Amino acid sequence: MEGPLAPGLRRNMLTICAMTATVMQALDTTIANVALPYMQGSLSASQDQINWVLTSYIVAAAIMTAPMGWIANRFGRKRVFVVCAAGFTVASVLCGLAQDITQMVLFRLLQGVFGAALVPLAQAVMLDSYTLQERARAMAIWGMGVMLGPIMGPTLGAWLTESYSWHWVFFVNLPFGAFTVLGLMFFLDETKADRTLKFDWMGFAALAVAIGSLQLALDRGEQMDWFESPEIIAEFIVAAIGFYFFFAHSFTTEKPFVPFALFKDRNFRTGCVFMLVMGLVLFSTMALASPYLQNVAGYPVETAGKLLASRGVGTFFAMMIVGRLMRHVEARSLIIFGLVLAGGSLYQMSLWTEETVIREFLIVNAIQGFGFGFVFVPLSTVSFLTLSSTLRTEGASILTLLRNVASSIGISLVIAQLTQGSRRTYAILSEHINPFNHALQMPDVSGLVNLSTDAGRALADRIVAMQAQVIAFAHDYQLIAVFILCALPLTLMIGSTKALLGKSAPAPEHAVME
Repeated sequence: MEGPLAPGLRRNMLTICAMTATVMQALDTTIANVALPYMQGSLSASQDQINWVLTSYIVAAAIMTAPMGWIANRFGRKRVFVVCAAGFTVASVLCGLAQDITQMVLFRLLQGVFGAALVPLAQAVMLDSYTLQERARAMAIWGMGVMLGPIMGPTLGAWLTESYSWHWVFFVNLPFGAFTVLGLMFFLDETKADRTLKFDWMGFAALAVAIGSLQLALDRGEQMDWFESPEIIAEFIVAAIGFYFFFAHSFTTEKPFVPFALFKDRNFRTGCVFMLVMGLVLFSTMALASPYLQNVAGYPVETAGKLLASRGVGTFFAMMIVGRLMRHVEARSLIIFGLVLAGGSLYQMSLWTEETVIREFLIVNAIQGFGFGFVFVPLSTVSFLTLSSTLRTEGASILTLLRNVASSIGISLVIAQLTQGSRRTYAILSEHINPFNHALQMPDVSGLVNLSTDAGRALADRIVAMQAQVIAFAHDYQLIAVFILCALPLTLMIGSTKALLGKSAPAPEHAVME
């Protein structure tokens, strides 16, 4: 693409194609989760085997995200985008047709390999299709797919599984994938392919081993009891060695696998830092929300999904507003506002109990989604504000990789903390459940919880277990809220944006780098 496109059918179609590609990939990170129990029986798989349906996709996508910038530059962005969108669609259909667990894991690996390109290439296409002044609005449109996909995934997955079968969790990608492929073929211009580019196999191999091992450790750590397992220890050691070799090689070779010219740009560096924060906070919060609504509040999965949709509604409205505000308000001010809203909502969530009413869930989730929307759009815009157009595809790949790795780390941390916190709290509370507890001797209580009977002891155990879970969730929400507060001073790294985004003409290319 030679430059920004004029408003019209072509730009609108490319925007829609970028959105459908983004939504497909974002949905598939979470949509299959609720279908796992149904798939396990249908495919005759053990619990450990069925978990590879998720692990294989995550690991493959993580490994293949980093080289997408080089691949697009070497073979042409359009060619790569079309091939990956078509490959992802075909792999999705094959997943729906899988007859055993081996086929399913293989097809999910293919899905991850092809799906890795969809988000960074969609973002790069959006950035190139809009002028500098329109970029905030473009990132708001694109960001809806990134943010709403994981939120709506469990809801859509539950509905498809309950109403039809688990196969439709994958078949749903077919019409959107076909539309995306055709739209890209007709409306997207090809970029100039640089056939002289040489691939840094050593750098890629080291990074692939590092990221793959790290993702395996993070994904399997909870079920393998973390550092009690030799497998998890070995995976972390391999990851550390891989990262060491990657950085040692990259700093000593002439043309490293990751172009370090990216990090000479101050805004891109800042975007990387905040993308790590967003990955940790956004996805870890989402990972806690569904278990809370199902296990503590007692809602079925479909109802829980509908309640979580309020977060998506909040994000949608925020993104409609923030794109326009960026012309008049500094990006750092909007990010601070969004972080404060998200942190406040997390504090409010730490006060939830099993008696919390639906209205409270809806309002707090909507506010949280609104806050995240005010962070994500300015962040996506700032990251590429002064980055050279020749580095946008690589930059989009790196940001996507950082977000995915950070989300895996965040999810693993909060789930591990939740599990350990529940056990510790249960042990502490259980010490007070004995015949000498004055509260249990009160007539109103002893009539319900009679420790001299099996039924009374079972009821006491359920009450203690529930309270232990409530407290553990509260501690997790408080931990994430504190992390957000600690991230607030980092907004000082963001330079002025209003002057650039408020101009009527694009910034000259020579002003792109620091």
